[in-house]
Amino acid sequence: MRWAAEPAAPSLGGDEVHVWRISLDESPPPASGTILPLSGDERARAARFRFDVDRRRFSAGRAALRSILAAYVGRAPADLVFREGPHGKPALEGFELEFNLSHSSECALVAVSHRRRVGVDVERIRADFASEAVARRFFAAAEVAALAASAPHEYPTAFFRCWTRKEAYVKARGDGLTLELDRFEVPLEVDARRAVASCLDDPSEPSRWELRELQPASGYMAALVAEGHGWTVRALDGRSLVRGTGAVYGDGR
Repeated sequence: MRWAAEPAAPSLGGDEVHVWRISLDESPPPASGTILPLSGDERARAARFRFDVDRRRFSAGRAALRSILAAYVGRAPADLVFREGPHGKPALEGFELEFNLSHSSECALVAVSHRRRVGVDVERIRADFASEAVARRFFAAAEVAALAASAPHEYPTAFFRCWTRKEAYVKARGDGLTLELDRFEVPLEVDARRAVASCLDDPSEPSRWELRELQPASGYMAALVAEGHGWTVRALDGRSLVRGTGAVYGDGR
């Protein structure tokens, strides 16, 4: 997957989902944060982080999200107003864009679509977290069994493939913590397109969503889930849109 540069005024087709890749560390914002286009609430949330690196990354991610969405709707980043849905998923007041932000360590992804529910999740692959005990706690029995059949050196990658797909699906639905991760199963094949293999609460769910696996950077796993079928993905960097909020990965891969 190649992450292509995009003009300052991106065009979003009805059958497209755009995914932007951002590094939150390569160009950190000023310590004061005074020039970042953040709301008072976003600044307050940033201030609650204990460690400076987490404050910087949160601020950079929110500012990048504002810069990206502003380019689609023709507004200044600071002028965007967000509202929360019933379970906390943010929406852009006054516009029909669907979007989702995810970040792990220094890597962030922003997914954008038009009237198509979308969820994205990125995770740094951590062998110390990817354990059978954690899988048994959160995953469906069939997923635990499939992961147990993995070769030991492949287990962390397979674990986070499962984790990101489940998180992306939950985020696309907008259910927050109300949907337990063991109530549905995701396919674990590398090239899978179905987002959901089965859902205990609604057997029709597998027919509603599609999945794409993303490769944002070495050492990371990511998944994109969107509503409907026949949509395509444009993998983009934020070089022309995100200035002073975080730099893009520049390897072109």
